[in-house]
Amino acid sequence: MTQSATVDDVLAGLDEEQRAAVTAPAGPVCILAGAGTGKTRAITHRIAYRVRSGQVKAQQVLAVTFTSRAAAELRARLGALGAGGVAARTFHAAALRQLRYFAPRIFNGRAMPELVDSKARLLLPAAAKLGHRGDRTLARDLASEIEWAKSSLVEPGDYPAAAAKAERDLPLAAEQLAAIYAEYEKVKRAAGLIDFEDVLRGAAWAIEEHPDVAEQIRSQYRHFVVDEYQDVNPVQQRLLETWLAGRDDLTVVGDASQTIYSFTGATSGYLVDFPRRHKNATVIRLVRDYRSTPQVVSLANAVISQARGPEARLRLELVGQRRPGPEPEIRDFLDEPSEAAAVANRCSALIAGGVAPSEIAVLFRINAQSEVYEGALAEAGVPYVLQGAERFFERGEVRQAMVALRAATRTADPEAPLVPTVAEALDAVGWRSENPPSGGAARERWEALSALVGLAEEFDFGTPLGDFCAELDRRAAAQHAPTVEGVTLASLHAAKGLEWDAVFLVGLAEGTLPTTYARTWSALEEERRLLYVGITRAREQLWLSWAAARAAGGRASRRPSRFLPSTGSTAATSSSGYKKKDRTAAKTISCRVCGVTLMDAAERKLGRCATCPSSMDEQIYEQLRDWRAETAAAAKVPAYVVFTDATLVAIAEQLPTTESELVGIAGIGPRKLGLYGEAVLALVAGKSVAAPAAGKTRDNEAVN
Repeated sequence: MTQSATVDDVLAGLDEEQRAAVTAPAGPVCILAGAGTGKTRAITHRIAYRVRSGQVKAQQVLAVTFTSRAAAELRARLGALGAGGVAARTFHAAALRQLRYFAPRIFNGRAMPELVDSKARLLLPAAAKLGHRGDRTLARDLASEIEWAKSSLVEPGDYPAAAAKAERDLPLAAEQLAAIYAEYEKVKRAAGLIDFEDVLRGAAWAIEEHPDVAEQIRSQYRHFVVDEYQDVNPVQQRLLETWLAGRDDLTVVGDASQTIYSFTGATSGYLVDFPRRHKNATVIRLVRDYRSTPQVVSLANAVISQARGPEARLRLELVGQRRPGPEPEIRDFLDEPSEAAAVANRCSALIAGGVAPSEIAVLFRINAQSEVYEGALAEAGVPYVLQGAERFFERGEVRQAMVALRAATRTADPEAPLVPTVAEALDAVGWRSENPPSGGAARERWEALSALVGLAEEFDFGTPLGDFCAELDRRAAAQHAPTVEGVTLASLHAAKGLEWDAVFLVGLAEGTLPTTYARTWSALEEERRLLYVGITRAREQLWLSWAAARAAGGRASRRPSRFLPSTGSTAATSSSGYKKKDRTAAKTISCRVCGVTLMDAAERKLGRCATCPSSMDEQIYEQLRDWRAETAAAAKVPAYVVFTDATLVAIAEQLPTTESELVGIAGIGPRKLGLYGEAVLALVAGKSVAAPAAGKTRDNEAVN
């Protein structure tokens, strides 16, 4: 389409829900668009429809999104639809443009202050002034925290309380970090500089404090569209509200189930609360998935159907529109090298079968997982590209570690076990085998160095350190081979907004997805949404896998991610050579919160994962404990003989009202139902129960 495109041309080819979104009346409009449902098509056609029908002028529309790539796509599509005059920019680009234009007015005749390209050059001196000497890793973690605080409209004095409320994982004590934050702001102002968060805050301040600026901007832009609204943070929302100035010609589009950037300050709260804040809002749901096969869509729906929390209120059940395809595969392996080799072999087979390498992706939770896949793909001769991160052997900490390992070959005992030797050598670059440090950058560095130790675990017990270093050099050289087109390796976060014909979701084990750092209910739910985002990147073929051990021949201590379905239409297959313990005779117990199959005995009794939130009635739990103590004393047996603590917790959480519900709790069989069932059900119902007199309990004959 071109400038001559008619209204009918703009509406052509839209499905019923997309058409409703495009033709919705002026005013607050909320488009809830599931993955693959054509959200960009809907919002660009809505803008073009309003422009071509004369409702708005193209120059008076401001469409904002979060990446330059997305903004460029909006502009290209709008131009093709005959709405080329629309301003489509990222939040930062729009704010920066306005700030630069009005700089002489708001900066007393001066040009806009210089923009800081990196916070590190100001943060390290600021931290050192307060007695905290660190390196680039600390600087990155401090920068992340300050960016979160400023994006969340948190000032230095309020930072400790805000960080505690948000349960932030901090590289330093909150009070120390607040002091560094304050010093950073002081140094920045003295140098006449501003950072990226200041751009957003400054643009909002310019409108709020300068009536002439506000009048000019608000007369220029009268109609607003916000893409990926679930990713808006407080400072972006504040800027949006200053642009609007109480007007309601606003269209937002988003998917609460794709909220995966909370750690940066983004919140889906504005999307969730949109109908409440805009009483006359039009809400439209796009659920027809044109990207993925019905099989992939079915798995995505199964995973997100278990979601809880505010985002789940806007959960969409997608309906696949493509022709049927292969069932997703759920695979398990003995160890990570076996998993990576199988993935590489399958990628090679797909390419041999005609799938372009650029249409294949291997997605993982953390960047440190890339190394084993980089190596496996290189060994298989499969070209690859790394999306959103450095190649493993090009990372600064890995290069530094390899220098330390080569230096250690001069003094290392050739008869010493390899793994302790490598760990000792990495001590020189600050790696310790204990728990990883706090702070995202520090933890990522620790994980990358841990991956080197994991590589050492793959070698024979007596392998010399020099041979190990030679193998590292060989792997690094193999992975430096230039490639024009290749299989995409990316983290799940970096994969957001992208799609491929074939997707491999790897490393889906407890402790990795969800990560061990997800300790709160909201963090666990975000991990579930990450898997959902990964699944919905696949158009046709989807592979999900996990490994029981990290290193070849290692102890099989891992279990599959709680988010993986244990049964269903997916083809759950075991890898060759991996023999599962036969549990066909055992009763399958799933977590009543997240749905994962429970294997641990204590968790089976609880009826939920230990990390899932408890709904326990504290009062009933205490009454059950008191009753158990009296009952055990009367029977002259330990309290756990009556019921274990885990069983009492399960009763207080599930609150059974019938014998069948009570016996359904693990740890309560027919015998204990007969002994204690009546008393337990009475306590749950709020009735008082008298403990049996000493020597009068039936439990004497039952347990003695």
